[in-house]
Amino acid sequence: MREEWEKRLNHIRIRKEDMNKLVMNFLVTEGYAEAVAKFRMETGTEPDMDVAMITDRMAVKKAVQCGNVEDAIEKVNDLNPEILDTNPELFFHLQQQRLIELIRNEKIEEALEFAQEELALRGEENQSFLEELERTVSLLVFKDVSNCPLRELLDISQRLKTANDVNAAILTSQSHEKGLNTINNIRSLSLEIVRKLVYLLALAQNIILESYLFNK
Repeated sequence: MREEWEKRLNHIRIRKEDMNKLVMNFLVTEGYAEAVAKFRMETGTEPDMDVAMITDRMAVKKAVQCGNVEDAIEKVNDLNPEILDTNPELFFHLQQQRLIELIRNEKIEEALEFAQEELALRGEENQSFLEELERTVSLLVFKDVSNCPLRELLDISQRLKTANDVNAAILTSQSHEKGLNTINNIRSLSLEIVRKLVYLLALAQNIILESYLFNK
């Protein structure tokens, strides 16, 4: 039995090219432009898009992460206005993040005005938007927002979530412009490799178990 497991184990191969492509896709998705250039030079693996496009995308992501949401929106529109025009949920969350930043900086009057002029109408058109808007505006009720039940909205993780959503939307847009489907390619390649790794793990576990039982 052990020989059979080992024979199967020896027949499972994960191509180095596939692993390199998976690593490259990760570097592209996460925006590590310098690492992309270095990895391409070392392995000969080509990224699916220009490094310049990665740099532009990361500038938007960084702006959101730093709380400069208005600047991020301008950068997105400079890249492709259709990204926000065709994704109302993403645009709402960016505007919601702008409101959160105003509240964080204790710009109360400006926050109320912004909520009324930019977000109220969207809340009337979409129930889920309205609920999120109400939760966000509720932050204004608390004197010490750091200890309020809704403090997670002010957590850095909220910025990161919004930044990641924007990053994914831009990546999808850039992929379509290039006639690519980068996200689906990453998913399919990742699943293929993960399946092989899981199978290898199962085979290895069976070999170990058989060896243990045999020697017991």
